[in-house]
Amino acid sequence: MISQELPLEDQIREIKRLLRAAMNGMVSGSMRRQGLTYRVNFGVDQPRLIEISKDIPHTTALALALWKEDIRELRLLAPMIIPREEVDEELALLWIEQLAFAEEAQVLVLHLLRHCDFASDLAFRLMAADAPMSRLLAWLLIGRLFMDGFRLSPRDTDEVLDHLESELRAKRNDREVQRTALNTLHKFMELGAAEAARGERILQSL
Repeated sequence: MISQELPLEDQIREIKRLLRAAMNGMVSGSMRRQGLTYRVNFGVDQPRLIEISKDIPHTTALALALWKEDIRELRLLAPMIIPREEVDEELALLWIEQLAFAEEAQVLVLHLLRHCDFASDLAFRLMAADAPMSRLLAWLLIGRLFMDGFRLSPRDTDEVLDHLESELRAKRNDREVQRTALNTLHKFMELGAAEAARGERILQSL
């Protein structure tokens, strides 16, 4: 357990020590070949990072410091440890703007954004964004909310489905975004028979 009483620099040094102990060189090399070009990548998998997150201070100061590092594991740890009640939409948008890879977006949604009271508003704000990473996060987030049982008003449902159909029809080279949008549509269809029917009509029209 890393003490919160340590200076911030010492906390980060101790976290790096934990990461070195859990380092997987083969995984790190594989990630680099796949294009994850961090300055440092220890190759630590997410389940192990979740365990490590339990042993480090959960403070905003530490999370912000970790996010600024060009080290894969530190950036993934940041959303896991930041106190959710201290995260506002402004900070969320800043982090989203600074996302480097899809894995970061996935972790940000899973461990932080889905729990924020502004989650659905944030997803709506981003689903028509120009930046592919912003749209990727929007579809990840609304899909996760569907999995958590979130239901939209009829008007919001129409808007989401319009954006989903537009995303799936777009002639852009954003295949990962489109795959994520398609997964989100399937998660919407799992909400009930009416949702399944609407989703099926979209799929048949593509």
